[in-house]
Amino acid sequence: MAVLTSRFADGLAVGEMGTDLVATAERAVRQALSGLSGSPDLVCFFICGDDPDDVTRAGVRAMEMARRAGADTHVIGCSATGVIGGGRGIEVTPAVSAWAATLDKARIIPFALETLQAEDRFVVIGLPERDGEDRAAILLADPYSFPTDAFVERSGQVLGGLPLIGGLANGLQGRGSVRLFADGQVYFEGAIGVLLGGPIAVDAVVSQGCRPIGRSMVVTAAEDNLLLELAGQPALARLEELVSSLDEDDRELVAAGLQIGIAMDEYAERHERGDFLIRGVLGIDPEREAIAIGDVVEVGRTVRFQVRDAAAADEDLYEMLERYVEQGRRVDGALLFSCNGRGATMFGSADHDPAAVREALGPIGVAGFFAAGEIGPVGGRNHVHGFTASMLIFRG
Repeated sequence: MAVLTSRFADGLAVGEMGTDLVATAERAVRQALSGLSGSPDLVCFFICGDDPDDVTRAGVRAMEMARRAGADTHVIGCSATGVIGGGRGIEVTPAVSAWAATLDKARIIPFALETLQAEDRFVVIGLPERDGEDRAAILLADPYSFPTDAFVERSGQVLGGLPLIGGLANGLQGRGSVRLFADGQVYFEGAIGVLLGGPIAVDAVVSQGCRPIGRSMVVTAAEDNLLLELAGQPALARLEELVSSLDEDDRELVAAGLQIGIAMDEYAERHERGDFLIRGVLGIDPEREAIAIGDVVEVGRTVRFQVRDAAAADEDLYEMLERYVEQGRRVDGALLFSCNGRGATMFGSADHDPAAVREALGPIGVAGFFAAGEIGPVGGRNHVHGFTASMLIFRG
């Protein structure tokens, strides 16, 4: 059933392989719309289906229903390998989730982005005109055709620091099965989204789900994405020193997938959980005693190794949400973009993240999808993440 709030509601409909996905979409959208106390200004929907053509038809039907509900209703959506709604997560099963919001007098501008090659570089076109009262933008992108990492990393310059929240869409058939939807149009590549502004209050919350190990160290030599020296010693030697000091459980986590955190505030007295941008450790270069990571870090930056497991990810998400609640703000609704490596793979249940959000924030309208990469700001800058839960929270 849809969750009733004054301004936000969500819906979830689950089918089976071979089910009528159009009918499933109708049920989900109908649930979300029926939960609103007024006409919708924005509707978002997310579709998991095994046949891309069925996903297209379901998306077109979802847009028709949503736009019929209000003269000025805007709609965005995408395909996914799993959806979130009704306090649940549904993975690799035909399902549709929907989210509807009444955003009184908000400025809502849907957009579609595409890339054009200009000489030796790519140019992204389709961004709407910015306004001084813009609050945030939701971005849903096709990972196979749109340069999301480059666009998001440069978005601070292009968008003047506007927070970007969203995720990389996907389909059960992989490349070629991604579908993006915006205000009656179907897109087979690129990215779509919506710019939100005016008299609304929104916050971005990103849970990266890692636990720091060892101590913070300054990068004293680096080349491209190679860390050559940490705190004046070869980076590989520092890593070996750290691993030798760990207990058996943490050594297993290091072997399963070591991460590194880049401190976002160099002037902080201490750097603890939540103070870092998390990036993966990709490998080592024994000859140069270097460590390759999934980013470029300048000399002088502070880093700290990290591990990730279900317990750390659970603790981090609840800690982030509880810290948010302690600010005393009334929360009305949220969009949740959770990594497709979380859910049942990490926690044993696809319901973990939506259940945690409901438990911490209350019975609000929450929907989203399991993404192939999550978009959200950390330390005031937008980034593409992995294994995170990225949220856009709407508050009173």
